[in-house]
Amino acid sequence: MNPSRVTSHESRAIALALMLFSASAVAQVGNDPTRPPTGFGSGAADADIADTGGGMTLQSVMISPTSRTAIISGVTVKLGQKYGDAVLVKVAESEVVLRSGATSQVLKLYPGVEKRDTAPAAAKTAPRRSKARDKAVPAADGAASPG
Repeated sequence: MNPSRVTSHESRAIALALMLFSASAVAQVGNDPTRPPTGFGSGAADADIADTGGGMTLQSVMISPTSRTAIISGVTVKLGQKYGDAVLVKVAESEVVLRSGATSQVLKLYPGVEKRDTAPAAAKTAPRRSKARDKAVPAADGAASPG
């Protein structure tokens, strides 16, 4: 075999491998599709979190028949356990209560969202229609149908 041909094939293979490697490396640098958009969450809701939670954020609530647990600022706290100098005294579907001495602090899962009861929709009054009874149709041969 000609040594120049082997070198030519090898250099092409190396160039191709480098191009594929660099393309896959560029593809991995892309943005995380699950990450919130830039600026998301900045505003009044964030101020509410800082005001009500003192920097603490309720991230998740887990309720089962045997235990109640909350994740507060990345720390898993069971009902009755301490978080800092406060004790977790209540775990509900959308909020928890921490008690420190005589003061209680409520952390909401969705602090910018208020739950409201909706009024039932007014019953629409549509005119009632009576069902038309099927009438006997005369037979095709002219004989009267029983009726």
